[in-house]
Amino acid sequence: MKQPNKKTMKKIHVWVRAVIQLLYFLFIPSAYTAAFNGVKYIFTQMGAKTHLEVTSFVAALIVLCVYTIVFGRFFCGFACAFGSLGDAVRALYVFICKKLKKKPITMKAAVVKKLQVVKYFVLAIIAVTCFTGVYSKAKGFSPWDVFSMLHARNFKLGGYTLGVVLLVLIVIGMCFQERFFCRVLCPMGAVFSLLPVLPFFALHRTRENCIKGCKACTKKCPSGIGLPEDGSPRVEGDCFQCQKCIDTCPKGNIHTGIQSLKGNEIWFTLLRALLLAVILIWSGV
Repeated sequence: MKQPNKKTMKKIHVWVRAVIQLLYFLFIPSAYTAAFNGVKYIFTQMGAKTHLEVTSFVAALIVLCVYTIVFGRFFCGFACAFGSLGDAVRALYVFICKKLKKKPITMKAAVVKKLQVVKYFVLAIIAVTCFTGVYSKAKGFSPWDVFSMLHARNFKLGGYTLGVVLLVLIVIGMCFQERFFCRVLCPMGAVFSLLPVLPFFALHRTRENCIKGCKACTKKCPSGIGLPEDGSPRVEGDCFQCQKCIDTCPKGNIHTGIQSLKGNEIWFTLLRALLLAVILIWSGV
């Protein structure tokens, strides 16, 4: 049987990822919100000097953190509802621009790189306001709450005016920059990027085999990162494990910490997606 060529396999990988994202968006959309609520709960309890319990929210947070330590940010690249929304919005915007024969507007890479620190400030502000009890008293400002309500087809958004405005602004940002929310504003992204990811499934590249001056992987990467070389202990915390760089590399130099494993094998992608779904459902999400 004739093996699919590289171009065909690239299309297959795109469709596999899109289907996984859609299934998670439809059937397990609350994973992000559950983990985020876990973060808020921990800081709220700490501020109230009350003992912590392993609630379903805390369990979801622990599960996603452990999973990320082992597999990297696969959740962000394939299962996060906000991340999938961002990919869909950007793809739709680019599609419309092509139909209108207009060049899509994209934020300057240098600007986005500087803005990436904002997500740490967002996380810090949320932590402080939860710790001091301010967060629980403030109502109607959370774009995450608005998104969850809309996804549940609850359109009673009275009192959520600020949250709606913030969500609209985020969606606009998603149009002009791939993974805008994930890179710039996501508090859970800040948490995941700080985790000590194990090197086994983190992506590396065999740099000495690269074409001189080639930056195809960095240009294709939604985070604009340069992958560490073989032997380097560095692991990129901002890698979403979206696998785009693997298919883009003209020399096929990108692989996981296990060199015989590229990282975009369909069986491996499906295995991680299924394992994540099982443990999320088990944790009560």
